[in-house]
Amino acid sequence: MTVTSSPAALPPLAARARTVGGSPVREILAVTARPEMINFAGGLPAPELFDREGIAAAFRTVLEEASERALQYSTTEGEPALRQGVAARIHAQGLPTDADDLLITTGSQQALSLLASALIDPGDTVLVESPCYLAALQVFGLAGARVLPVPCDADGVDPAALQELIRAERPKLLYLVPTFQNPTGRTMPAARRAAVATAAARHGLWIVEDDPYGELRYDGERVPWIASFPGAEDRTVLLGSFSKVMAPGLRLGWLRAPAALRRACAVAKQAADLHTPTVNQLAAARYLDVLDGHVAKVRTVYGERRDAMLAGLPDALPAGSAWDRPEGGMFLWARLPESYDTTALLRRAVDHDVAYVPGEPFYAADPDRSTLRLCFVTQTPQEIAEGLRRLAKSLNG
Repeated sequence: MTVTSSPAALPPLAARARTVGGSPVREILAVTARPEMINFAGGLPAPELFDREGIAAAFRTVLEEASERALQYSTTEGEPALRQGVAARIHAQGLPTDADDLLITTGSQQALSLLASALIDPGDTVLVESPCYLAALQVFGLAGARVLPVPCDADGVDPAALQELIRAERPKLLYLVPTFQNPTGRTMPAARRAAVATAAARHGLWIVEDDPYGELRYDGERVPWIASFPGAEDRTVLLGSFSKVMAPGLRLGWLRAPAALRRACAVAKQAADLHTPTVNQLAAARYLDVLDGHVAKVRTVYGERRDAMLAGLPDALPAGSAWDRPEGGMFLWARLPESYDTTALLRRAVDHDVAYVPGEPFYAADPDRSTLRLCFVTQTPQEIAEGLRRLAKSLNG
């Protein structure tokens, strides 16, 4: 008689994979894909504004003139033409930068992952804004970091609270989105940026300055990068992306960092994907010649959509709600009266064919459940008005 035994159980997933959840935004988008849905939940650029012809022309030129190079493996650091073009744009905005200061990444999200690999050991402390870009919380969680929120006000992190946390917790890095922050839309003023740079220099701290939205300014004056302030020069990593101003499907971002850290990130990238797709890099380098004109058109449309949302909020949200007027970016953050739980209310909103992102997942600790994030760039002003009408009905329901 043959005796068969049951197969042995497989080893479990890594602890970090068991403890870090998926993106709530992605999950919301998956259940709100119906065509009748007005979706304020995503952080997606408006697809009708993509420069299809301009980007297609850039790809055609690259494939016609340099196909062997475009279809071949490339260097991990990135194509020289794209690094030179990005460096020139950064330099023109007041931060001296050479091509060799940059690493091209597969979206700026990869840059965050590379930094986590290069900088964070399990148990290291990372400071973040409160609330914070939620995909950064995912990255730091997967790296095994101890993530602590820094108290914030309308201008971003509180410098006194930051210094106290640095002294008490000895963190390795501080992660910030200082310009048109995701999710709040706020912008950190120059004096506050200078204070952050001084604190990092005094106490020995890396600053990760994420800037995916900086070119989407609709009014007000540009504020210099933290990386340009005294004390921050040798300890700030600046991240940028073409996803919001060119096309997210290209998956192109960049990382500007001091040499030793940049080399460590390049090694991590070799282990991750060898290099960012060559043809995409070369096409983007070609498209840089016309990018400013395209961004100007996008700014005009997005500014009108921001204004449409601001105009409709007083009638859409309950009495006692509060929100700010972002000078740029893609998001508007609202706080409802304390009795409202936006996570619990999301299902009712979806039943009314409108969606938002509850504020809860953006907090590293002690979430404010009365908050929510609204993306204003993907819908037309008419769709925004209708979406806010549906939102009002759901909240009053």
